[in-house]
Amino acid sequence: MPPQLPPPPPLGRIVMYTHKLDEMAAFYTRHFGSTAVRTPGDRIVELHPVAGGAAILLHAAAKGQKPGQVLVKLVFDVADVAGEVARQAALGLDFGPLHQADGYQFANAKDPSGNPINLSGRAFAAR
Repeated sequence: MPPQLPPPPPLGRIVMYTHKLDEMAAFYTRHFGSTAVRTPGDRIVELHPVAGGAAILLHAAAKGQKPGQVLVKLVFDVADVAGEVARQAALGLDFGPLHQADGYQFANAKDPSGNPINLSGRAFAAR
């Protein structure tokens, strides 16, 4: 009998790439009641919904990314990124290398349509 795998991680964050960080933060704060969180030295603006649900992370878009183009990445929160990368590999999904960010790790892959997905320990990082 094969070993039982742990449950899959929850969707905790959605990354939106934008050329208008401040305008986007103001929009989601005003219209959807999000609380904007900016950590000194971090290039990401976190928008936390007051009523719960997935957070939106605003990230500066690259020059080649055009406004209105779909610029979204689904982020799955995991405390042990390396362990989840291994679990996903056992299920046939290969992630790229582990990256070290400001106090957490993350790894990237793509879904069958080529959309970016991410495993991230950011939610568990000491801030």
